[in-house]
Amino acid sequence: MIKTQHRTRFYHMICIIKFPCFSSEVLEAIENVIQDVLQSLAQKKAPVLTLANRSDWRNIEFKDSVGLQMIPHCATKQIRSDCPRSAPKFGKLKAVQSRILGFSYIYYSDTLLFGSQSVVDNIINDISCMLKIPRRSLHILSTTKGFVAGNLSYTEEDGTKVNCTCTATAVTVPSNVQGIKNLISHAKFILIVEKDATFQRLLDDDFCSKLSPCIMITGRGVPDLNTRLLVRKLWDSFQIPIFALMDADPHGVEIMCIYKYGSVSMSFEAHHLTVPSIKWLGLLPSDLERLNIHKDVLIPFTKQDQNKLASIQKRPYIACQPMWKKELEIMAASKLKAEIQVLTSLSSDYLSRVYLPNKLQFGGWL
Repeated sequence: MIKTQHRTRFYHMICIIKFPCFSSEVLEAIENVIQDVLQSLAQKKAPVLTLANRSDWRNIEFKDSVGLQMIPHCATKQIRSDCPRSAPKFGKLKAVQSRILGFSYIYYSDTLLFGSQSVVDNIINDISCMLKIPRRSLHILSTTKGFVAGNLSYTEEDGTKVNCTCTATAVTVPSNVQGIKNLISHAKFILIVEKDATFQRLLDDDFCSKLSPCIMITGRGVPDLNTRLLVRKLWDSFQIPIFALMDADPHGVEIMCIYKYGSVSMSFEAHHLTVPSIKWLGLLPSDLERLNIHKDVLIPFTKQDQNKLASIQKRPYIACQPMWKKELEIMAASKLKAEIQVLTSLSSDYLSRVYLPNKLQFGGWL
């Protein structure tokens, strides 16, 4: 969604564009792009948009205190309006930009043009990166899929008070994380849970209050932007330990790395999205042998798993995490993976009654 308060701007009497109430910095960035297009048209040249290549590791540098961030002078690519291969993307980029300036629902304004919401999200991130303006500063609020529960309360931008007291029902992560205020919590730690099923089981077991007050959050798989923003905001607000509870497989490790170090595609916003202090609580590959988990309940690696793990092992942040490196080597050698639910083979409530309390009490994290 986009806020709908408007004001009007004029461009050399060529067009009249209605802008949402942007800051002067955002307006200047958008104006520069539009001026370039208009100048090209006035000179009878095909307009061109220049974008950073957000998927290229060569444009990324790793800093332990920040995570993966885009280098200042990165490699770019040109999206030409007169090239058959890039013209469709040029059209979509300009279409999204125009809708940022005056529409409320970008995807639903032209579903045939965009095809899917993921296409729109990718284009919006391209525009955000091109303008060097955070997505939220463009007044674009994406749909959220994450949940939060536990010892936390806050006030949303419209004044709504939210209490996340841990019950059987969690609270949806707010769609405007930047706008929440008056955050209050007595939590001793934050637990990031990879999957919704594990998150719900911990809620059912009243984990948030049994051991000590805590906040639980899940992105229900790969986290969306709002869930990552909330984890960062909670860290900035409370400065308490944050632990990650993931499946012992390459996919779970990658999700944890997104929370901790960020992703290549969103590296231009690393300072707002990453929390390098996150600790790997479990499920560790070494836990499987330590707990005598039977191999018949483990899952053999697929070729995709092997490729994913090999890719993670080569990433720059693994070099500064020797204990993580060792765990990944254990996983690679065994060629077996395990979901957190494997702990139910020991007892139905082993996760909340034994595994997590012991880990948290005796420092079993990396």
